[in-house]
Amino acid sequence: VPMVAPGNVQVHVLNSTLAKVHWDPVPLKTVRGHLQGYKVYYWKVQSLSRRSRRHVEKKILTFRGNKTFGMLPGLEPYSSYKLNVRVVNGKGEGPASPDKEFRTPEGVPSSPSFLKITDPTLDSLTLEWGSPTHPNGILTAYILKFQPINNTHELGPLVEIRIPANESSLILKNLNYSTRYKFYFNAQTSVGSGSPITEEAVTIMDE
Repeated sequence: VPMVAPGNVQVHVLNSTLAKVHWDPVPLKTVRGHLQGYKVYYWKVQSLSRRSRRHVEKKILTFRGNKTFGMLPGLEPYSSYKLNVRVVNGKGEGPASPDKEFRTPEGVPSSPSFLKITDPTLDSLTLEWGSPTHPNGILTAYILKFQPINNTHELGPLVEIRIPANESSLILKNLNYSTRYKFYFNAQTSVGSGSPITEEAVTIMDE
């Protein structure tokens, strides 16, 4: 098997889900056989928004021939990763380079895990929601947009409300009675808004 590990391993994080890794080629005489390529082993150490450590699954990407760089796609935003690089010949892999740690920046969050609308009165509705399964960063706010829908399914004017990120319910007041409303609800990080969850509800007709 090859004798030495690739040196000077460098990681350039391009965005919240993509990084580029560079390395110096090993001297050909240390390959001790036919150079087949390089393997990059990489794994997520932890999510920076949740301190939970789970079973670490190592991923491997193979770059054929005498390449000295490769792309690592499909990373999770706002996470800490480690990687190392090994050279491969027909017999197997050489030793691993020292582990290199890198972090991905924040991304936009996934949609809130649920939106429940309860307790209709003549002029109010109660909203409850769950935080995104993948915050992909530090949540800065929730954005609620809603509009009335009339009997011919035409949409009325859109109202937008910004809600602090630590809230999980809201009583919406001053609504019209016996009116159907459509709600669009999403979470934000400093990078931007995630995809919305939508729901409809009706205020009651009369007491």
